Amino acid sequence: MAQLSHSLPFITLRRLAPSAAMLLTLAPGALLSAAAQPAAPQPANEAITWHNLSALPLEGKAWTAAKQLYDRLPAKAEGVVRAEVWDLSHDSAGLRYRFVTDATVLRGRWKLRKVDHLALPHMPATGVSGLDLYVRDAGSWHWVGAGRPVKPDVNEAVLVDGLKPGKREYTLYLPLYNGVDSVEIGLPAGAVFEAAPDRYAGRKPILFYGTSIVQGGCASRPGMAHSAILGRMFDWPFINLGFSGNAKSEPEVAQLLAALDPAVFVYDSLPNLNAEEAAQRVEPFVKAIRVAHPKMPIVLVENVAYADSPYRQARMDKVLAVNATLRRVYNQMKAGGDAAVFYVPSSSLLGADGEDTVDGTHPTDLGFLRMAQGMAPVLKEALRSAAAESGDSRR
Repeated sequence: MAQLSHSLPFITLRRLAPSAAMLLTLAPGALLSAAAQPAAPQPANEAITWHNLSALPLEGKAWTAAKQLYDRLPAKAEGVVRAEVWDLSHDSAGLRYRFVTDATVLRGRWKLRKVDHLALPHMPATGVSGLDLYVRDAGSWHWVGAGRPVKPDVNEAVLVDGLKPGKREYTLYLPLYNGVDSVEIGLPAGAVFEAAPDRYAGRKPILFYGTSIVQGGCASRPGMAHSAILGRMFDWPFINLGFSGNAKSEPEVAQLLAALDPAVFVYDSLPNLNAEEAAQRVEPFVKAIRVAHPKMPIVLVENVAYADSPYRQARMDKVLAVNATLRRVYNQMKAGGDAAVFYVPSSSLLGADGEDTVDGTHPTDLGFLRMAQGMAPVLKEALRSAAAESGDSRR
C-alpha cells in the first residue's frame, strides 16, 4: 500500500455489540449543557492554569528509552530500521494521557513536530495533527471534545466547555500522523488536576503492528483509529506501531518487537507487501515473534478487501495472493500444535458496499468502527487465551 499521500455495509450496518454501541451514544446522564447549546465563551480575563502532561504517565508507549518523549521507537532503533520507519516513529499515533479534573472547560495547547504536515489531501487536520478527548462515564468511554489544529506549530484550542460540574476521568489521544514536542491542558485556576487511577495495573497491552491503516489513516480524529476503538471496547491498554506505507515485515523490526512483552500481538502488515514480499517475509517475521514468546497469542490479520478490487483485477489478485500466504502460515502453525494463533479474515473487516473508505483502501470512521467490530470477537478469544496462560481471571 502506498504511503499516505501514500494505508459492514453503510445502509445495512451489522448489529453493534453493546460495548460498541456505547461508543456511538452518550449515556443518559449527558455531560454537556442542557439543550445541547454551545456554552457561552469564557471570559477573556479568566485565569487559566496550564498543566504540562509530561508529568503524567504516557500510555501507548512501548519503550521508555526513546530519543524524544513522544517517539514510538527506542533510540537504539535509529540507523537499524529504514529511515522511513524511523521518521514515522516520530508520529504520536496511539499515544495518550489519562487525567482527572473537575473543570467545566478544558483547553489544549500542543506544539506540532512536523510543521509542514498539518493535514493530508484525504485525511483531515483533526486526525493528522489534532487532539481527541474522551471522558469516562458510567464505566464507559465517550467522546466529548477535540482540538482542531489551525497552525503549523503551536496550537491552542478549547477542547470542551459548558460541562456540568463534577470530577471526571479523561483520556486525551495525541495526533495520528504528526508528532508533538509538548502537550498541555489548560484549566480554570483552582480546578482539580491529578493523574488518573491506574486501572490497567498488571495488564499487558495489545500490540498492533501494521500499515497506514493501523497507524490511523484516514480517521477524522485520533480516537477513531480501530486500535483506539478496541482499547475502549475492552478497556484495555494498547500500542499502535503502524508505519504508513512501511510495514514491510523486515527482520530488524521483528527483532525489536520480539523484545517486547504484550498480552497479544496483532500482525497486520499485508497491505504493504506484494505477493513476492509476503511469500518471503511473513513466515520469518511471525516465527521470530513466536520463538521469543511461545505462548503469547498472535492474531494474524488478512489484507483488507479493497472497495474497488471487484472491478480492478490486479488489486484483487494482490489481495488474494498475500492472504493465501498468511492463511498458509496460519494453517502450518495450527497443524504444528500452536493453540495461541488466531486469524481475522478480510470478510470481517471492511464492508462489501464500498461506503467505508476515502480512497478504496483507507477507512473512514465508519470503516474503522467496522474493523473494530470485526476484530473484537477474535481479540476477545486471544485475551482469554492470554489470561488463561497468565492465570488472570479478569478476562
